[in-house]
Amino acid sequence: MGFRDEKGEIVGFDIDLAKEAAKRMGLKVVLKPSDWDGIVMSLKNRNIDVIWNGLTITEERKKEINFTKTYLKNRQVIIVKADSAIADKAGLAGKVVGVQMGSSSENAMASFPDIQKSMKSISKYSNNTEALMELENGRVDAVVIDEVVGRYYISKKPGIYKVLEDNFGEEDYGVGVRKEDKEFLAKLEAALDSMKADGTADEIAKKWFGAPVIIK
Repeated sequence: MGFRDEKGEIVGFDIDLAKEAAKRMGLKVVLKPSDWDGIVMSLKNRNIDVIWNGLTITEERKKEINFTKTYLKNRQVIIVKADSAIADKAGLAGKVVGVQMGSSSENAMASFPDIQKSMKSISKYSNNTEALMELENGRVDAVVIDEVVGRYYISKKPGIYKVLEDNFGEEDYGVGVRKEDKEFLAKLEAALDSMKADGTADEIAKKWFGAPVIIK
C-alpha cells in the first residue's frame, strides 16, 4: 500500500492513488511516514492532513475522524511458513504470533478473545515487513496481517510463506481526514469517483495487484 523501494523512495498502491487524486484536485502530495500506533493523533494534531495507507474503517476510528467511501475490501489473514503445521486459528494455541502495532490486525485478533488467550504470546512490531522477517527467521510462528499487504510481500519471496484459508474477518479500507475538513473530503470523494469512472483507479490496482480490486 505504501513502502520504501530499493532506492529508498516511497511507492505503492495507495501512494499512486493519492498522487492521482491530488493532481485532479490541483494539490501537491507531501509523503510523511508516521508511526501507525499514533496515526490518528498525528492527523488530529495536524502533523499530517490525510491518512492514506491501508486504513481500516472502524466504528472506533469513526468517532474521531471521517472517512471516504470504501475503496477496497480486505481480510485479516494468517501467514505462516510454507512448511508449518498450523492450519487455522485454533492452531495458534501455544504459538507466538506477530502483528503490526496499532494496526487493525491487532484489533481483529482481540475480537476473538478465546483464540488470543490460547496463544503463547503476541509480538508487536512497528511494521509488517519486520513481522514477516521475524516469521522467516523463526522468531514467531505466524503473522496476522492485511491480506493485500501480506500477499504483496510474500509474492516477493515465493516458497517461503503460505496464507491460511481461515482468517480473522473482513474489513473496508478508506481514506481518513479530520472531522472539520468536510469541504476537503467532498473534493477528495469527487476525485476518487472520477478515477473510478474513467478506469484510472483500476489501472493502478492492476499495476500493484494484477487485478481491478477497487470498490465502485
